[in-house]
Amino acid sequence: MSSYEDPVTTLDEEESWNLLASRTLGRLVTAVAGQPEIFPVNFVVQHRTILIRTAEGTKLLMAAIGGRVAFEADDHGLEEGWSVIVKGRASVLSTSAEVAEADRAQLLSWTPILKLHYVRILPTEISGRRFRFGAEPDRQDVFA
Repeated sequence: MSSYEDPVTTLDEEESWNLLASRTLGRLVTAVAGQPEIFPVNFVVQHRTILIRTAEGTKLLMAAIGGRVAFEADDHGLEEGWSVIVKGRASVLSTSAEVAEADRAQLLSWTPILKLHYVRILPTEISGRRFRFGAEPDRQDVFA
């Protein structure tokens, strides 16, 4: 029997959402003209969706056309870290009721840029992993 403990564990959906809700900075991933693009964004979790604010530009354009996106947030300490990935569709909030609901989330921007548009990522998939840090195993043990 091995004393080996798996350094990577899969998180359940509840824990993944709880960890996401504890952060305010993540990465929005999309494709523009067939090329991958990644944007650091401030966000909040609201009703198990990801809510971001943005100015005019690529993020808004992709959301306006119902773009498929991925979103990732993570964190780490000295002994372990975690990463959660959400895949889904981005949409621009356009009705006064949608905007009022988003305003209640108190999503704050880190940069002094006017961001007039809310984008909500409606998830189709969420996955999370926790990583226990440590030294790489001896390769001789693997190939023995």
